[in-house]
Amino acid sequence: MALRLITWNVNSIRLRLDNLARLVERWQPDVICMQEIKVQDAHFPTETLLAGDYPHRVFRGMKSYNGVAILSRAPLQAVEAPDWCSKGDCRHLAVTLPDGIELHNFYVPAGGDIPDPKANPKFAHKLQFLDEMTHYFATERDARRKLVMVGDLNIAPLEHDVWSHKQLLDVVSHTPVEVARMSKLREGLGWVDAVRNFVPETEKLYSWWSYRARDWDLSDRGRRLDHIWVTKPLQSRLKGASILREARGWAQPSDHVPVIVDLA
Repeated sequence: MALRLITWNVNSIRLRLDNLARLVERWQPDVICMQEIKVQDAHFPTETLLAGDYPHRVFRGMKSYNGVAILSRAPLQAVEAPDWCSKGDCRHLAVTLPDGIELHNFYVPAGGDIPDPKANPKFAHKLQFLDEMTHYFATERDARRKLVMVGDLNIAPLEHDVWSHKQLLDVVSHTPVEVARMSKLREGLGWVDAVRNFVPETEKLYSWWSYRARDWDLSDRGRRLDHIWVTKPLQSRLKGASILREARGWAQPSDHVPVIVDLA
């Protein structure tokens, strides 16, 4: 079945309802994966969030922080997932789609500001989370299965996934230790980077621009933190991918923009 999938760190779902409606009206995705929804399950905006368009939805939220959600036009079957780092902090959802694709939606910890796990517990948490992800997929999943992993992985792995490779080598999200962890995760099941499948690694590509920039578009100091990966059995079904840079300029934007992948 043809599938248009969007992943987006919305940075508070209740603040992005209008933008989500705009996204759906223009791009008509079949499945929307969101991160950092920042709302407890009891307060998830079910009645106002794309009412009727996406009747199948799963979400795990908490007050003010984290949280993930998946909205779908087609039925979803929930898949049991680990309690990552034993923190219960709502960073992962997994579901099976009607054609047997298993979809994983992740919000990897940002890691704080200091890229030293001994000095910075947040960075240590990030590295542990990545290690647990690598172990989980290597031991609990098979590369021959149809798997999709999406989300804010909070790492820009390639030289042209950041505005300045040299200046960001010691900045959390692009440090060699994080990139090495991400590479190990990707190599575990031979994941295919769906966006870079279409966009050469030599081309600059970002999905996040800081709120701190006076003019984010002019300075263009971005990073590609948001990803969609597929296992090899799905690579031949990849038909297109794009990062919706324009969404960063919408009214009341998230600092992340949606990433779209089309599968035949």
